[in-house]
Amino acid sequence: MRRSILDAARVIRSKNSGPFELTLDILFSSRRHYELFRARNIVTPELIGRLYGVQPRDVLGIVYFDPCAALKVTLRRRVPSGAPGDTDIYGAQQHAPLLSIEFDDEEGQ
Repeated sequence: MRRSILDAARVIRSKNSGPFELTLDILFSSRRHYELFRARNIVTPELIGRLYGVQPRDVLGIVYFDPCAALKVTLRRRVPSGAPGDTDIYGAQQHAPLLSIEFDDEEGQ
C-alpha cells in the first residue's frame, strides 16, 4: 500500500544549520516506520535534490539517529541566511517539500 510521509512521521521540520546550511528533521511516529525508512534507504541525496531543486552533491549528510527514531538531512542553502534574496532567515519554513514523500508499506499501519 502506498503511504504518505504524514502516516509515518509525527514531526517534520526545518531550521538553519548555520548561515549556509539547512537542516531537515523527520521524527518518526513509530520505531517500525523509522526502521522501514532506514532499511529501504527511502531518503537519498537524489530524492532531496529532486524535492529541493538542488544537486545531490549539495546534500551534505543524511543521518539516522536511533535514540529518538529520527532522520536528519543537511543541505547547502541556495542563498545564505539573511542575504539579499533570502525569504526565510531562520530556515523554519523549508520543510514543505518533504511532505510529498511517499513509500510502500505492506503492513498498512
